[in-house]
Amino acid sequence: MKTSLFVEYQGLQVNEKDIVAKIKEIWLNDGNKIKDIKDLKLYVKPEEFMAYYVINDDISGKIELQ
Repeated sequence: MKTSLFVEYQGLQVNEKDIVAKIKEIWLNDGNKIKDIKDLKLYVKPEEFMAYYVINDDISGKIELQ
């Protein structure tokens, strides 16, 4: 089964795939390897236009939704 998640808020639409791609880019730019991501938790707060993430229950960060 294939699934897609979209968040819509005040004319903004983002999907899970784009959010994950941005997080992976940050991860790689920090000198890490994609294969080292074992777990990724996403928390989307559309009212803040932000997505927060936790990688491997250890590394956390946030990205702006555009």
